[in-house]
Amino acid sequence: MHKLHILAIAAHPDDVELGCAGTLMNHIAMGQKVGIVDLTQGELGTRGTAETRKQEAADAAAVIGVTIRMNAGMADGFFKNDEAHLRKLIPYIRHFQPEIVIANALSDRHPDHGRGGKLIADACFFAGLMKIETEWEGIPQLPWRPKRVFHMVQDRDITPTFIVDITATHKRKIESILCYKTQFYNPAGSDEPHTYIAGSSFINNIINRDALTGKKIGTDFAEGFVSENIPGIANLDQLILPVMP
Repeated sequence: MHKLHILAIAAHPDDVELGCAGTLMNHIAMGQKVGIVDLTQGELGTRGTAETRKQEAADAAAVIGVTIRMNAGMADGFFKNDEAHLRKLIPYIRHFQPEIVIANALSDRHPDHGRGGKLIADACFFAGLMKIETEWEGIPQLPWRPKRVFHMVQDRDITPTFIVDITATHKRKIESILCYKTQFYNPAGSDEPHTYIAGSSFINNIINRDALTGKKIGTDFAEGFVSENIPGIANLDQLILPVMP
């Protein structure tokens, strides 16, 4: 079956790893099916190539343990939130029928992140409209609208709506990030140009951010998310974290 419980959709290969890999692994450990769709191949990145990013994304997907990882083939840096791109993304949402979609931040340092976050959220809404016709491998699709769309906290320090404890999966989250060998700091040295994310402090900053986020809820590590709609609960006990061993 192709139905997923969570579908993480993001502009670039490595966005998901940096922003929500720990949360995805939490749900995979619960026996739920999780997938990733990258909008672009990250082909405008200063370091590496589309081909190296493709292999790195596959390696990271194996570490996370997702059921599928696909690429929508949009143009890095130049995709838009318009009809053509919505019609390209809607079939993925209808095909995988996720209950939850995790998307890019709605505002961030990289313009693709904010634009991608809005495109993904809009596609989730329009995927539920029956008069928008799409098909997958020649077969007409039924409408599907995810129950929730949550946005990652990425480079900018955005106050999250809620926070997820990823203490149990944080080590493997960092392992998945480091699969992108062309993109991040290599202590053995590299002939690639220096970039913002390739500095020796960048990964430490991610670890420290996850630690500070965890501190807010009394855990070692955590990831924050933003929801444009307020999530509801049935009772207050659902806000009590399990006791850490």
